Amino acid sequence: MEGIIKTYSPITLEEMSGIKLMNRTDTKFVTTVDRLKLLLMLARDDYRAQDIDGKRIASYYTAYFDTPDNNMYIVHQNGHAGRQKLRIRSYVDSGLNFLEVKTKNNHGRTKKKRVDMVGFDPMHPDYGIRFLRQDDQFKQYDEFLHKHLRYDPSILTEHLENNFKRITLVNKAKTERLTIDTALKFHNLKTDNRADLTGLVIIELKRDGLQHSPILGMLRELRIKPSGFSKYCMGSALTNPALKRNNFKERLHMVDRMLSSMN
Repeated sequence: MEGIIKTYSPITLEEMSGIKLMNRTDTKFVTTVDRLKLLLMLARDDYRAQDIDGKRIASYYTAYFDTPDNNMYIVHQNGHAGRQKLRIRSYVDSGLNFLEVKTKNNHGRTKKKRVDMVGFDPMHPDYGIRFLRQDDQFKQYDEFLHKHLRYDPSILTEHLENNFKRITLVNKAKTERLTIDTALKFHNLKTDNRADLTGLVIIELKRDGLQHSPILGMLRELRIKPSGFSKYCMGSALTNPALKRNNFKERLHMVDRMLSSMN
């Protein structure tokens, strides 16, 4: 796969800065690494690959917060609109870390607000982060959460962490971003259970509104269909047997089928 990505024209982080898509529509697709290789071959003439110091497959780390009763998970599992997620997202290769609030509104649009998470180390994460501590270090985080988060930050703790590799493609018109996540691994900080989804691929098309997308025809050609996949919810369902998962059963079965097909 790395060999295919090297054949793409590059796009730098500086060029990417104008394609934030912070208020966007997201469409996700789930497939396998074998199908991904075919897709990447088809997309070479229409997309450029993000390149950071010669690297085109980047390492990511995420820590997700939730309430003691897993309300962020439950709201999503129950299919409610207007849901929120709180996470720390680390771009491991570039050394950037952000505290992020993601809000999905009633119209299916996702808004993301974030602030620099200074001093966070994804290689040695702090599992004891608490907000509303009233000290200077966390003052900016507390103000940020008060403005953007509907939950009481003081009751939130880290529930799940994950690691994955990401390829980021941009169409040549610079109207959309395509993220391709592989090598997904989850660790539940409450149960200490782990899940390894290596071989599974999560593709996400991110665009403002319904802009024309070259990739959609290629996905249809390869019979890769849209499928919701929340990393937080799926990772939680796979690693915490106590959680309700009725609305995720079909996706969990799909994951099992795809992983079994590779064995």
